[in-house]
Amino acid sequence: QVQLVESGGGLVQAGGSLRLSCEASGRTLTNYNMGWFRQAPGKEREFVAAVSGIGASTYYADSVKGRFTISRPNAQNTMYLQMNRLKPEDTAVYYCNLRFGPWRTTDWVRQVQESRAWGQGTQVTVSS
Repeated sequence: QVQLVESGGGLVQAGGSLRLSCEASGRTLTNYNMGWFRQAPGKEREFVAAVSGIGASTYYADSVKGRFTISRPNAQNTMYLQMNRLKPEDTAVYYCNLRFGPWRTTDWVRQVQESRAWGQGTQVTVSS
């Protein structure tokens, strides 16, 4: 099994920035991709961004393209989400997750239903 710890959330004004971190640990930390998800009050959990195991490939939801940047520098078990030009609609609890196997962008929108291993998340609140 895997252990996931998200951090870096907080309260910011619209237009501001935050950087989220995700650390993963557990069995055989190899051949896995990492992604960010979020869930706002009254809404379903949704995909935000993902990065491949070596950091060569990324994939973003349309709602965050050009504003968020996902990265996985050097340490394979650490992932970041740099969030710029934040909007009130970005307010949510942000979760990270893993997907094992090959890189397939179509898998990420299904991850919310398929994954059994979620951390506690980190709260991001953007005020207007």
